[in-house]
Amino acid sequence: MILDNHGIEETHYEVLNVKEDADYEEIRASYRSAVLNLHPDKLLKTYDTSDSNQTTSERFLKVQKAWEILSNSSSRLLYDKELQRSRRDALAAEVAEDLSLHDMTVEDADEALELFYQCRCGDYFSVDSLELLKMGYSLLRNGNSISILNGDTLPGSVILPCGSCSLKARLILSMDNN
Repeated sequence: MILDNHGIEETHYEVLNVKEDADYEEIRASYRSAVLNLHPDKLLKTYDTSDSNQTTSERFLKVQKAWEILSNSSSRLLYDKELQRSRRDALAAEVAEDLSLHDMTVEDADEALELFYQCRCGDYFSVDSLELLKMGYSLLRNGNSISILNGDTLPGSVILPCGSCSLKARLILSMDNN
């Protein structure tokens, strides 16, 4: 399981100290190095049965489990999908509400359009058209309404933090909003 009660626990990639796009040889090398350092036979050579030895044993078991999953291409693929799903779910849990362009209040700033939406606390979620342009979304203002100008941009979303509280809103950007 990837999620626990406190958020995302250590991933198998973190256990083996490799990047998520690491190839088989990188994973194998990191696994071998970790096993050499954490192997239980090394623990038998020390006569101390302290908490550090127990922690090392637990770490060794985590390394073994990570290797079992990541060394097999089909189990790694399933694990990666589960990891992505867990991250999306964790992000969705942080979002107070979903917004569209039509929900936003628009004001003209010097070189950009400022988009605002009032938060429950009284402050605002905001983003400007220059920030959206960096992400590939050009906005067009027609009276009081705004739309996405370029039709070749894929639908997406932007997480907007409140200016005062910890709430976040997801601004959904799609051609359907036009």
